[in-house]
Amino acid sequence: MTGVQTCALPIYLSKKYDDLLAVNDANFSVPSGSICGFIGPNGSGKTTTIRALLGLISPTSGVIKVLDSTKPNEYLPKIGAMIEGPSFYPLLSGLANLKVLADLGGIPPKRAEELLRLVGLEDRAKSKFKTYSLGMKQRLGIAAALLPNPELLILDEPTNGLDPNGILEIRNLLKKLAEGGKTIFVSSHLLAELEAICDTVVMIKEGKILYSGSAKDLVGSKDSGSIFIEPEYAVDLTRLVKLLEASGYEFKVQGSEIEVKGSTHISPHLNRLAFENGITLKRLSERKATLEETFFEMVSDV
Repeated sequence: MTGVQTCALPIYLSKKYDDLLAVNDANFSVPSGSICGFIGPNGSGKTTTIRALLGLISPTSGVIKVLDSTKPNEYLPKIGAMIEGPSFYPLLSGLANLKVLADLGGIPPKRAEELLRLVGLEDRAKSKFKTYSLGMKQRLGIAAALLPNPELLILDEPTNGLDPNGILEIRNLLKKLAEGGKTIFVSSHLLAELEAICDTVVMIKEGKILYSGSAKDLVGSKDSGSIFIEPEYAVDLTRLVKLLEASGYEFKVQGSEIEVKGSTHISPHLNRLAFENGITLKRLSERKATLEETFFEMVSDV
């Protein structure tokens, strides 16, 4: 099993429904104190994996080890989760809703007030839940998941349906929680948002793990970025195009510059290619691939 020095989630599991293998030897780990993005196409096994993590279903085979335990009755009290959107009493205030949940869990009511401050809802603590914006409802849902002071927070589409301001609020909140030592495992289809907050990424397709590791390393490893080059003298443009063709590069000409497809690792070679052929470059700049571009490249390759 793949592991790290401190690991909140070392997992190896399979789940089969009749003849359907929903999760096939999924093997990944999540470093403690990190934000990990869980991504994959619809029907890839994300929901099945999350349900297995939360003890809602049992794996057909394999081991789920969460916070140094393989026993759900030991690790589930250390997990907070928000799955498929929060659900609260609409006519109760945010504070009252949290206090109800705190009472059910044997948690001091003071904890509810602390969490409303943490998620930035203290000014609307006594407002009815039905008056909350979607972003406020999501933040209250995260507050509810934090009531037992969990070590691990599992979130499924926490920014679903939010406007840009609501997304920014959730982003800042998750960063604050991670800085405070929480491990966050978040599933989302908003890949640009995950790229902005995640330390690590787990990518799944058709029940199989395609990648598990650093988000930066994943984006930097693929060839979906671009390098833009522009010769100092327009007369050299045609010559540069012929050199790129002879070297087998994929590129396109855009006015006086050329966009060469590939990872940023090829920049030194392009610079050398121009220099050795007496071409002075006016511009050589890089654009790294986004997580979204890398994701679509990887799932289309499999």
